[in-house]
Amino acid sequence: MNKHIVALLDGSIYSASVCEHCAWAASRLGSKLELLHVLGRREASGSGDLSGSLALGARTALLQELAALDEQRAKLINQRGRAILDDARAMLEKAGISNVETRLRHGDLLETVEEVQASAGLLVMGKRGEAADFATGHLGSNLERVVRISKVPVLVASRALQPVRRILLAFDGGEASRRALQFLVSSPLYADMEILVASVGGMNDATYGLLAEAQGKLEAVGRPAIGVPLVGAPEQVLPQLVVERKIDMVVMGAYGHGRIRSMLIGSTTSEMIRTCLIPILLLR
Repeated sequence: MNKHIVALLDGSIYSASVCEHCAWAASRLGSKLELLHVLGRREASGSGDLSGSLALGARTALLQELAALDEQRAKLINQRGRAILDDARAMLEKAGISNVETRLRHGDLLETVEEVQASAGLLVMGKRGEAADFATGHLGSNLERVVRISKVPVLVASRALQPVRRILLAFDGGEASRRALQFLVSSPLYADMEILVASVGGMNDATYGLLAEAQGKLEAVGRPAIGVPLVGAPEQVLPQLVVERKIDMVVMGAYGHGRIRSMLIGSTTSEMIRTCLIPILLLR
């Protein structure tokens, strides 16, 4: 059974781009699309019990009015969520994608992702969420959490999707990067595209060995690739290569080291997402 594509939509500036990326992937994979908007438990139930902040003796009418406002807020949030999904479906149908379902969920985002990925072949989400501060360059608060728990590839959408013709595979020989290589080998998403394979480690036998391994597996399925050895810090030389070679999409393993190490010294994955202005497909 062909697994479907799940788009995580939050109403941010990236929502339209997420739809564009979904349309591109669905047209190449022939997959059904599921548009998903998750309302947190606090959002879904309104802002909480506002009456608790009133002093004793407050008038009953005021308490009732506050409760009514809280209920109305919850209804509006639900209506907004439905509008986000309806707008996204209309955009996809205009792009010629008709096999689209929408789902408005209440609860925890990560719990929802864990549930839906059982039948999903690809998750698509924006680089930053609705509440992101673009001036700081920070990534969306949910992005890393979703990628870390996802058992399926996560396509991180850029602000706008350009034609995808040239792919870069960042390959370090680790478990996650080998899964990225296998996805590139087996998925029709990247059929008939120019592929570059980059390994960072210097001009030595180990680096050339990694490149030869990846190139051999790709060539075995009729997808020849160009190997590029790089010297330097991965979070610096990989984005430079993206610009120099005019790469349209990066495929790479995600968060190869432990969370604590990433917090202490930073993460190549996060820096690539932050720096590159193109979509990135991540595999854990």
